[in-house]
Amino acid sequence: MPTIDQARAWYDEADPVHGFDHVLRVLRMAEQIGSSLDADLDILRAAALLHDAASAHPADPEGREQHEKRSAQFARQVLEAEGWEQEQINAVLHCIRAHRFRGSEQPQSLEARILFDADKLDVLGAFGIARTIGFAIQAGQPVYASPSEHFRATGEGEQGEPHSAYHEYLFKLRNVRERLHTDPAHEIAEKRIELMDRFFDALAMEETGQA
Repeated sequence: MPTIDQARAWYDEADPVHGFDHVLRVLRMAEQIGSSLDADLDILRAAALLHDAASAHPADPEGREQHEKRSAQFARQVLEAEGWEQEQINAVLHCIRAHRFRGSEQPQSLEARILFDADKLDVLGAFGIARTIGFAIQAGQPVYASPSEHFRATGEGEQGEPHSAYHEYLFKLRNVRERLHTDPAHEIAEKRIELMDRFFDALAMEETGQA
């Protein structure tokens, strides 16, 4: 089993979005939900520690778009070196490949659904707000820009339109609850979503002089 100390070396501690603090929060949440649902905690812990281990930084756009696949490839190397059984390795890799909101692989196993939920809960609430702003800054985008009607309708920006933290809220964060798989995650999400909605509503009102 990969250890926390071992995993620390795989992440940038200063990264406000996919740094090691994010990984630890996902690990704790996955353990909490997994324990309540009688999941395989060895699979969950390994997947949580490895899920963002490769190419998650927006400075590498091509890698960012494939980071779940690259992280799964890295995880295979780590787990094979530890002597894991192939069935267990495959279970961990599926969790990692299926954890991304914009990914193409859907979580099928209980452990994959739990990891997806644990990761998504970390884009909600106070840390979710901080991470979304951090990601915009990393990507050279503003905290707030007025979304076009086209973006509001389709989720796709017009030519030259920035993808601000507020855009990400409209496109992803406010829709996360519809993608959660487990009852415990839905319960935890409610208060976090309420906080997040209040913040981004206030952000838009202050920017437009309504508050």
